Amino acid sequence: MDKTPQNYIEWQTLQQAYDKYEFGSLAIKLLAVILTFVGLITNMQVCLLLAVVAILWLQDGIWKTFQSRFEVRLLQIEQNPCAPAFNTEWQKQRPGVFGLVKAYLCNSLKPTVMYPYIVLLAVIGLSYIFGAK
Repeated sequence: MDKTPQNYIEWQTLQQAYDKYEFGSLAIKLLAVILTFVGLITNMQVCLLLAVVAILWLQDGIWKTFQSRFEVRLLQIEQNPCAPAFNTEWQKQRPGVFGLVKAYLCNSLKPTVMYPYIVLLAVIGLSYIFGAK
């Protein structure tokens, strides 16, 4: 890999795109919140509403998977000693498959991650229990 400023420019561009996917993930979560409350207000069937939240949760996962594809090139660029090494350093600390799955599950239980989905599912469940369609 050559040591040109072009590599730094590419890294910066890809890192900005990577960060924009974080914003997109937040937008999906906000959409889930809005659609849940619209569904509850309009008496949408509970099964349909649960499906919408589940689909958005899966879409969030797909979105994050697409985001992760930027990481591959970022890591290649970071092999250059003159390039930023943000992603490379993170990858050095990354655990194996089982450790990574454990980390995903633990991170899924963090309030900032589970908050919208668990609350939305609970609200939908309570609306069903208390008489909504």
